[in-house]
Order: sequence, then structure tokens, then C-alpha cells
Amino acid sequence: MVDLTGTWRAAVADEELRRSFADRDAGDDGWEGVPVPAHWRHTPAFADSDGPLLYRRRFESGAPADGERAWLVLDGLFYQGDVWLDGTYLGDTEGYFVRHTFEVTEPLGASAEHLLAVEVTCHPQTDRTAKRNITGMFQHPDADDPGWNPGGIWRPVRIERTGPVRARSLRVLCLEASTERAVVAFRAELDSDAARTVRLCTDIGGQVEVTEHPVAEGSNFVEWTATVANPALWWPHALGDQPMADVTVEVQADGVTSHSLERRIGLRTLRWKDWMLSVNGERLFLKGANQGPTRLALADATPDELRRDVTLAREAGLDLLRLHGHITRPELYDAADELGILLWQDLPLRHGYSRTIRKQAIRQAAAAVDLLGHHPSVAIWCWHDTPVALHMAEGKAPTSGGAVQWALRQELPTWNKTFLDRSVKRAIEKSDGTRPVIAHSGVVPHPGGLGTDSHLWFGWFHGEERDLPGFARAFPRMVRFVSGLGAKSVPAGRPTSWPDIDDEVLARRVPPGDFATEEEWTAATRTYQASVVKHHVETLRRLKYRPTGGFSVSSFGDTHPAVSWAVLDHHRNPKPAYFALIDACRPVIVVADRLPATVRPGETLALDVHVVSDLRQPLGPARVDAALSWPSGSHDWHWEGEVPADGCVRVGTLQAVVPDEPGELILDLAVHTAEQAATNRYTAVISAP
Repeated sequence: MVDLTGTWRAAVADEELRRSFADRDAGDDGWEGVPVPAHWRHTPAFADSDGPLLYRRRFESGAPADGERAWLVLDGLFYQGDVWLDGTYLGDTEGYFVRHTFEVTEPLGASAEHLLAVEVTCHPQTDRTAKRNITGMFQHPDADDPGWNPGGIWRPVRIERTGPVRARSLRVLCLEASTERAVVAFRAELDSDAARTVRLCTDIGGQVEVTEHPVAEGSNFVEWTATVANPALWWPHALGDQPMADVTVEVQADGVTSHSLERRIGLRTLRWKDWMLSVNGERLFLKGANQGPTRLALADATPDELRRDVTLAREAGLDLLRLHGHITRPELYDAADELGILLWQDLPLRHGYSRTIRKQAIRQAAAAVDLLGHHPSVAIWCWHDTPVALHMAEGKAPTSGGAVQWALRQELPTWNKTFLDRSVKRAIEKSDGTRPVIAHSGVVPHPGGLGTDSHLWFGWFHGEERDLPGFARAFPRMVRFVSGLGAKSVPAGRPTSWPDIDDEVLARRVPPGDFATEEEWTAATRTYQASVVKHHVETLRRLKYRPTGGFSVSSFGDTHPAVSWAVLDHHRNPKPAYFALIDACRPVIVVADRLPATVRPGETLALDVHVVSDLRQPLGPARVDAALSWPSGSHDWHWEGEVPADGCVRVGTLQAVVPDEPGELILDLAVHTAEQAATNRYTAVISAP
């Protein structure tokens, strides 16, 4: 292998340079040195550039031996590329996460010194309703938009050598798994220099199977399966262990290994019914959070940073990370496999797109399955986040006219929602029948469709933060799975334009005029965010399986410095909402109907008390204590009984009359067993008589 990472030469493209930059004899002494892999904006000369950029790299390589073939492999270009070697055009690329391979046997045999030239294009997506680049969060991020351009050769480049047959791609999917056997499906694109019969030796954790396949000259797609006896099953961390099996596929031509590929797989089965996920036959209520790119400059994220996001999710008691609007680096998927965190994998589409992308979207969907299909942590495919070209602007309070247009877009057919998303959903289902596929996220029930998961911004874009329980009772279909909830907050230490806040919604929810200093106001935004997260998560957990299958808060960790939905800032410092999320996601919680913000003396309260348990065994005998207190007195309630495994039970109803005494009314709850304990608190203000 010839490693082509390191320093390349680059210049902004113009018509004159384009005509000559791929020629081996053309000079580049005045060009800038740029690192590969990297994003071009990290080079000072291109810090404000939107490209295109012309890249050049000289290297030496000996001629392939008899029977050998040579291949140029580019693991990732943001977003499109045109590739030349020694002045010969090899082809074009599109798709930032897609690996591209070109045969270079002939040019490498012609000389020892070579010039690789690549034109990389990543056009700004200025029309957010008709984007052409499938780059998701990278060119349409949440919260503040810094105008970032991710362009560049952001993943490694190399020359590889094989025998006469190469596997250009390999798809590995676990079709079924039980304690008796697992069946793994394989699909490979084999490129052969001549017609022949190849042997495929498949080794899964030491169990080897051999199959033979005739192939023609050129590209061939072959499929086969392998069976594993008595496998160790992979589980999410809440249900069990995470054993992984090494997979090796050797392509043998004429009795000799021509190419070999390796993967790691976890053997498990998934079932998705009524928005509830079962793993290996065990139902799991999904407690999750949306996670954008670890960094907008994804090439800069370290392996430790990528793993940290998964570790923090597990430590918060989450089962699921939704990789929101992007495909990330391999290190995060490996960490999720090892730590037992399930992944809701968005494809990199958000909001509105041009009609020209349909064919490319289908190609990239299949490439995503090739890239990620072997990861047991990848549990759900979702093609398109909020597929409406017209959407609420970030930081702008919704107007009545805007709300009407939004509702019409939800109810009426659109090209993105109705045609693009259905086409790509079919393509993913054809490529991977082992996982649930969601065509799009955040689409309400409409004529011809039952809707998908919900984005419920009570307390932010619409309604009040206390409205969710009543909404859930009135519209249970809308809380089957909630993948968007929360409120924005200002990270500690981040300056704002206080008191003239340009985020209209934030200023309405936490009015700056109510606070004497900017520090008090920013702290109040964080307190408000924590309250929304706590109470909305508790509400959805109390609806466990009746009808809610899970939730995903927005969002987990910030992608860049921002006033945002995240419960962790871009340095992964926690906000109060992070601790609220931890408390609301503990395996066992005790909750009650929420006290009103203000209660009147003499008002009668009747509050149901529930215990929710995610444990796989019954919880009991359990004791639940409730104490309602006010400045000069209190009243206690006690219940005893058993809580079913993986269940939610109403343990009793607390009835009381509000005392005739202004002050704070506090409801404290506690549940105790021999091995578990949990507490909770609700507060209200008793108004003056």
C-alpha cells in the first residue's frame, strides 16, 4: 500500500489552472501546502474559501507485479470530486461519506513517478429549500449557522494492490440470530480482469464456509450466506453483553488469495412494530438523544472525542443516539458497538432539496448500507429529517400565516416528502431488510399517510411546556415516538446581545427584561431548558408502550459554540438539562401528575402517582412515599406493592386540599426496594387568598 495522506499542494480553481493542473509537467511552486485528510478552510489561505479547490500530490510507486492490479482508494471527499492520475481522467465522485475506488494498474506500470490531481467542489447551499448537496447537518446545521464549508479531502487516500479479482464493496447483514444459530448475508461487488470461477472463504469468529461463484470480466455482484452455530448474541447495554465476531472474506482466484476484507459484526435480530423496538425478542423502551456531528469539521474530531459522545450517552442512562442529519466517522460506530448504544441513523438530508438529487440519493442510500450494515448498533434507518421545503426559521417566533403554511405543507403532497422520500425508502428496504426504515422524520398524519415520529416543541415553537400531557391524551398517535423535544439555552460563559436578544423565541420564553443581569438571564435559560427536558421525558416514560415506544431529546452535545438545544456544550460541559436528563432516564423513576404552577387556597388536588421501571425483573416488594408540604404543615401517603418488569404502574392517587397559606407547595416522592431507590419533587406557588 502507498499512503497518500500528508501534505498536498492546492490552489483555488480558475479556468486557466483547470486546463493544466492535472498535467504531470505543470508546476505548483506557488501553491499552498494543505494537509490531507482535512477540510480546506483550516489552511489560512483558504479560510474563507468556498472553492472549488485543485489538489495535487506527487508520489512514487513501483509497477504492479505480474498478476497484480493497483487501485486508487479515496475514503471521503466533501462533496464532489474529479480525479486524474498522470494527466489521465479517472472519473468523478459524489457523496462525502462514500468510498471511491479507481483502477490504476496501467498508469502505475508506465513510470515510477506519478501525479495525482483532484478537483474538489463543495458549493454553498444558499437556497435552503432546494439544496443539491447531500450533506445534511454540515451545510444546514441546527442553531447558529457559522457559514461553515466542509469542503476538502477529509478522509485518507491510498494506493492498494490486489490479485486479479478485487472486492470493490462488501455488505454484511445479520439476517437472523438466536442462541442456536445466526445467519449472515453477504453481498460483494467483485471486479475481475477475466472470466473465471472464484472461491469465497468466509470466516465468522472461527467458523469457516467456502462458496464458489462464476464471474465475468469486469464488475459482478455476488450474494451468499453463512451460518454460525450457537452464537453469542449482541445486546444493547440495558439488556445484556456486547460480544463481537471478527469476519474475514477472502476472494481466491486460481487457488490464491486475490483480496481479503475484514469486518466486525454483532449477531442480533431487530423487530419494529407500532414504533416499539425489540432486540432478540426483548422489547426495549428507547431513551435517546439527537446527536449532530461531534464537530462540524468532522475530520478534526479525535477518536477519543467520538467515543466520548457514546460514553456520555451511556452514562446518562440513554439507550439510543440519533445521528442527526449526518453519517459520522467509523470510530463512533465502533464505540457504539462496544458500549451497547443503539443508533438511529439519519441519512444526511434535512428540510428541502432540489428535484435533481433523486438518483444520487438512491445511490448514496445503498452506499450507506454497504458502509454501516455490519454494525449491530445501527438499529434504524431514517432517510430525511423534516422533509418540508418551507419550515420555521430558527430563532423566529412563528406567525399565524407561517403556521398555516407549515400545516398545509404537512398535509398536502410535496416532492420531497411524497416522491423523493418514498423512492429512497424503497431503495434502503431493498438493500437492507433487517432493520426498520423510516422514510422521513417529523411528518404528522396526513391524507395517504399515518405520519411518522413527532417533533413536539411545546414550550418553544408552540403552546406551553405544560401542554404535552393533555396533547398526548387528545392525540395519542402523535406520541408514539417523539424525536424532537426540548428548549434552547445559553451555555455558561457565552456572551449574548442581552438585553436585545435576536432570538425571538428564546426572548419570549425567558424574557430578558425579567432579570437584572445577563448572567441571571442566561442561567434562567438553562433552568427553563432543564424543566422542559425533565417533565417531557417523565410524561413520555409514563406512557411507556401505551402508546409511546421511546423518545429522543434535542439535542445531546453541541457541534459548535452556540445557543442551542444541546444539554452539553461544545466542550461537553454539562448544562442543568444534562443532569435533569440523567434523573429522568434512571432505570426506575417515581412520577406524579404535575402540580399546576399556581394553586389557590381551598383548591382540590387529585394527582396520580406512577412508578416506571425499565428493569427486566419485577420490582418488589416496593414502598412508595409521598409528602405534600407547605410552610406550616405537611401530609403523607404510603403505598406498597410490586412493579412489573419493564412496566409502568399507577400506585395510587394523592388527594388533598390546598391550605389557606401563601407560600410554596412541595410534593416529594420516593420509591424504595431492597435494591432500588428513586426520588422526585414537584413545586407550586400558593396564591394569596
